Amino acid sequence: MYTPPAFREDDPAILRQIMREARLATLVTASAEGLMATPLPLFLAESEGEHGVLYGHLARANPQWRTPPLGEALVLFSGADAYITPSWYAAKAEHGKVVPTWNYEAVHAYGPAEFFDDTERLHVAVSRLTARHEEGRAAPWAVEDAPESFIASQLRGIVGLRLPISRLEGKRKMSQNRSEADRAGVAAGLAESERPDERRVAAMIPMPRG
Repeated sequence: MYTPPAFREDDPAILRQIMREARLATLVTASAEGLMATPLPLFLAESEGEHGVLYGHLARANPQWRTPPLGEALVLFSGADAYITPSWYAAKAEHGKVVPTWNYEAVHAYGPAEFFDDTERLHVAVSRLTARHEEGRAAPWAVEDAPESFIASQLRGIVGLRLPISRLEGKRKMSQNRSEADRAGVAAGLAESERPDERRVAAMIPMPRG
């Protein structure tokens, strides 16, 4: 990932927060047949290994898990993002030399993709993933709510993914390269948006404290 110094994010706590908040990631592997990618919900086991371990599952019919990978796998996580119009920049009125851009957060996680079909491990992984996304609901659903025989049949249709993270790349592009006046304009413009995600980005624009 191309990351100019101003946008580089190395804080493990922030990287893990972006990964946790990304509800859908993308698993990418390279093989002799070319690139393969699958959108997947994943959960991060932060206490395992130096950078944590990612868990999820693929459909058994998905050829990605059966195709021998070349090198490490890559998992793409996207965080908050928003289109930035030049109209918000103070520099527009000063000299007009401005163009549109995009603010965003992204984390790339690398590591060896390991696939498994042990029923007990699959049950644990599916249960943890379900609990993560059901958390906070008035009546959260649990894997145990379905008949045991039905869950067993569903588990036969998937393959588990375990990816120990070997390294992380993080990027938070939030107008850090713009002047204070331009950043203030961006923050104000996004704060008035009808889109919750854009209002969220507004709060991420770095501004002087005081």
